[in-house]
Amino acid sequence: MEELSAYKENQKTSYLADVYEDLLKQEKEMEEMKDSDPQMGDLAEEELKNIKVQQSEISAQMKKILHAEKVEDQFPNEIIMEVRAGAGGDEAALFAKELSEMYRKFSEIEGWNWKIVSESFSALGGYKEASFEVKGLGVYKKLRFETGVHRVQRIPETEKSGRVHTSTASVAILPIRKRVKFEIDPLDLEFEYSRSGGAGGQNVNKVETAVRVIHIPTGLDVRSTAERNQLKNKERAIGILQAKLQVLKDEEDARKLSAERSGQIGTGDRSEKIRTYNILQDRVTDHRVKESWHGIEAILLGQKVGDIINTIQERLGSLDEKGVETSE
Repeated sequence: MEELSAYKENQKTSYLADVYEDLLKQEKEMEEMKDSDPQMGDLAEEELKNIKVQQSEISAQMKKILHAEKVEDQFPNEIIMEVRAGAGGDEAALFAKELSEMYRKFSEIEGWNWKIVSESFSALGGYKEASFEVKGLGVYKKLRFETGVHRVQRIPETEKSGRVHTSTASVAILPIRKRVKFEIDPLDLEFEYSRSGGAGGQNVNKVETAVRVIHIPTGLDVRSTAERNQLKNKERAIGILQAKLQVLKDEEDARKLSAERSGQIGTGDRSEKIRTYNILQDRVTDHRVKESWHGIEAILLGQKVGDIINTIQERLGSLDEKGVETSE
């Protein structure tokens, strides 16, 4: 009955739980009829068999629904991708923009929906930082291991002496889950409102629709400019902040387990260097699996990056927190 109570509390299984409860009552009535009137024993027995079959079918349906919900909660079909320029000044910002374009084009190939949440540009048109909303089947499951520092080695167009520069950009993948685990105290939030920058019509330029929310205890902040409506931007910013705070907690938990996991998966922290894009050698190397791919131009165009992402998912996704193989 305790398990049935849990099914009744879930919106997706509550109706089935009510039907199951009715079947329990019918089962009890048939048992009583069988004991009180032996002449009705055969009829009651047959009816009890039918009731048991129905109970079994409904129980299987409820379990299937909750399992699917659990999988969806673990691997949601909506993420926020954050890309930030790291070491390397303007060159790092240009690389951050290239990475963003790579993921955007890959998302188009996958049939995912890509939407800009906020952008901050450098003097040369690169990204100081940017965040994007990506929705689609399997998006978090595929992209979750892209979190970390990406490094590029190349000769910048502005470099006259032909010296190779090394620049970095960090990527963070924030899953947006339907069931929020990290509750935020409204008193811990501070809001700032401003006009959205860039093109977007009169509403964007004249009305303070952009929202920045600061989580006072941690200093984390989120800016949302994607919507024309201030309230919608506020809701979006809070949702992203919740995801960020949950990721911080997950990273802390992962660091505690990192020694046991022998570095097989890594912490998932954006400070961890995961991949190098060597332009001169036409090679991309992922340091976690110690494997390289060629055809860097096609990779940055989003066409061949799927080979890397699929390999990483296969190699790292088959390991649980303790490095033990599991069937996800």
